[in-house]
Amino acid sequence: MNDLVKVARYHLVKPVMFTTVPWASLLFSFLVCISVFAMVPVSHHDVLTSSGLISVPNKDGRYTGGLTVLFAFAFVTGVTSIGRSLPFGLMLGMSRRSYYTGTALLGVALALANATALTVLQVIESATGGWGVNGHFFRVPYLLDGPWYATWLTSFVGLAGLFVYGMWYGTVYRRWGAIGVVAFTAAQVLVALAIVAAVSLTNGWHGVGGFFTGLTALGLTGVVAALAVILLVGGHATIRRAAV
Repeated sequence: MNDLVKVARYHLVKPVMFTTVPWASLLFSFLVCISVFAMVPVSHHDVLTSSGLISVPNKDGRYTGGLTVLFAFAFVTGVTSIGRSLPFGLMLGMSRRSYYTGTALLGVALALANATALTVLQVIESATGGWGVNGHFFRVPYLLDGPWYATWLTSFVGLAGLFVYGMWYGTVYRRWGAIGVVAFTAAQVLVALAIVAAVSLTNGWHGVGGFFTGLTALGLTGVVAALAVILLVGGHATIRRAAV
């Protein structure tokens, strides 16, 4: 366990890419979106009352995709944590497996902290009426649109899953280089096409559509969590022979 903590602490010697840059980018995205919301009038709809027809603001609010910045950085930092730092980590006497597991532990810790921060910010957003401009930056329809615990769990699983996915890409690059990354991506596309072909040949689109239509946000979170475990195992198997 000490080795795993040492790996996580080694990465955080220069925490800028793990903490400062993602949140600075998210802050910039937030300020841009809120500024746009402040300049664009809130849409209204007509309501018939006893006093006649009046125009009231829409209650649904306005949404933005700016939150994807933080999730994109989770993937990027997963890639760089393996691809950039593995050689030095091995020079310090760490095994490949310890280095990989310790890096994954860091990704989980970051996901825990970031998910907590996003949940708190979403609560503040709701309490302030969408930052005073009826805007939703930290609330995302369907995915992050439920109670606070659902937001926290979905955010955590999504951030951790993307970090682990990025780690596998970084591991593939260390082992096979750019050609390996291209082949790895192509293999995923082929698997997706094979699944689509299998569903089409068995006329199973109705069942697939019914499954995803009835899937709640927490249900989807469970699916993503299962995929994250598969990604973690795949990356762990790949790093055993990664070049340095």
